[in-house]
Amino acid sequence: MDRTSPQPIQLLLLLLLSGLLFFIGLGSMGLTDRDEGRNAEAGREMFASGDLVTPTFNGELRVAKPVFVYWLMTLSYHLFGVNEFAARAPSALFGVALILMHYLFLSRLRGPTVGLFGALMLLLNIEVLALGRMAITDSVLIFFTTLSLYGFWLGLHESGRGRHWIWAFYAGMALATLTKGPVGFAVPLITALLYLAATRQWLVFWQRGAPIAGTLLFIILAGPWYVTMFLIHGDAYSSQAKVHTVGRFLAPMEGHGVGWWFYVPVLLLGFYPWSTFLPAAFYRAYGSWRESRTARNRKHESPESREPSGSGDELEWFAGLWIIGVFIFFSLSSTRLPHYIGPLFPACALLAASFWTQGLKDPLTKGLRGSIHFMMGIGYLLAIGFASAPSLFIKFSGKMVKEFPLATQFDLGIGPYIGAIIVVVAMGLIGYFGLNDDRRGIAFGVAGGALASVFLVAILAVVPGLNRYAIAPPQELAYAAGLNLNPTDQLIAFGSTRPSIAFYARRTVTFIPAGEIDRLRVALGKEGRTMILLPEYFQAALPKEAAGFRPILKRHGYVLLGNQQMVTLPQGSDAGAPPPPKTLGH
Repeated sequence: MDRTSPQPIQLLLLLLLSGLLFFIGLGSMGLTDRDEGRNAEAGREMFASGDLVTPTFNGELRVAKPVFVYWLMTLSYHLFGVNEFAARAPSALFGVALILMHYLFLSRLRGPTVGLFGALMLLLNIEVLALGRMAITDSVLIFFTTLSLYGFWLGLHESGRGRHWIWAFYAGMALATLTKGPVGFAVPLITALLYLAATRQWLVFWQRGAPIAGTLLFIILAGPWYVTMFLIHGDAYSSQAKVHTVGRFLAPMEGHGVGWWFYVPVLLLGFYPWSTFLPAAFYRAYGSWRESRTARNRKHESPESREPSGSGDELEWFAGLWIIGVFIFFSLSSTRLPHYIGPLFPACALLAASFWTQGLKDPLTKGLRGSIHFMMGIGYLLAIGFASAPSLFIKFSGKMVKEFPLATQFDLGIGPYIGAIIVVVAMGLIGYFGLNDDRRGIAFGVAGGALASVFLVAILAVVPGLNRYAIAPPQELAYAAGLNLNPTDQLIAFGSTRPSIAFYARRTVTFIPAGEIDRLRVALGKEGRTMILLPEYFQAALPKEAAGFRPILKRHGYVLLGNQQMVTLPQGSDAGAPPPPKTLGH
């Protein structure tokens, strides 16, 4: 196998660019609900209790996700304090690591040019950037499933000491399983089995893949925590874990049941602009695979008898099977969310980068010009969407007041218009350069630069307003309540049951949905100091037992009520003043 050394300047460029895009303003926005709020609070409770085995949320057993991300958050809280930045830092760090690993792998196998294109494609798309900036498990999961599959490829095709990479196949699966459960081993196994079946290299894998020893390594790494949880919690753990794994696959959960076609637009938009290369790249890889199979059949060559070389387009076949397997697996699941297909994005970047590089070498590459037209068409539609977003937000804001009380009283600002202008200009330049055989390479920089620019505009111009009026208000009130309540006191979140409230209050919270008035009456009947956090429009729905509660702090459509006055007020705040600059969690 040919080896090509990565270029240090390219590696440094990727480190700086990925660090900028993943870390800029990472802690400036409040935690989103529900997943970020739950995960960050579970990590905080593990940090506060010192119990590194049992994850809890709001003081109760949490089995929706395994423990590895909570370990990372606990370490991050030790280093940076309990705040939004620390909760998201593990995802950002693993996002950077994923980009660098992808570059090193592709540079080793296809040279630094393909490596650079592939790494930039994997970085410069909305899905990977978003997942790397959120306090959820997916960025870490994608890193470990990718490590596992790269280890599988290298262990199967390298010679000498390079064959030791096969252990990364099993170690990556184990750590992915500790990150997000069975999906952590399902993604690598499905991909590996499809590849072995398509290339008929079962005997080669048995000889080189160390399946028995590797399985033992997987069990040694992933098994102890699961066994310990079962020994400590018994059926309480196993029954809930079954609900969040098998149950989530067989039946929609939490309102996330959508059509089987759901992941087609998710992949098209989430991996845009590079997703427009995938149809032609797939066709090219499939044609290469058919030609190779036909040639072997003519020579009567047995795949089991040949040494795996990984030469030709076999890596692209591997990437194509990776995409197909993961896409079908998650499409068969009854619960569907956009971030579920994140583990196939490295394969998409590999396949698209290989196709684009071939197109730069050979202007007659089939499907190249069509892919550029496809990119432009989707881009112009996105520009129309961006330009329409402010008026659509105003039109439908009335339907959002239940979750965001002031939705009708703020707008998206000029950010969407700036984004639309950037995209329109970029599409014009992509058409000018991309359809010119001699200057086509410039189109890549335009597409990537436009994506990065729109992303930064969203972070710097759109997110602050959404955070101030839609995300932060109940979190600021929860923070104020936490400053004033003792462990024996009670905080009730009524109507708006956002999990992040527990993170900002730094305490357990009694969450009561709007329709459960009897539960609220029981909670209000308890002795001692009590505070109620709720949207202002729910005050009229409070029972008579809350008649003695008085407003003590308000924030943009939310109010904090108490049966006693506050002792400690957040710095610079009072019941009638505008909110201070966001410093919560620091």
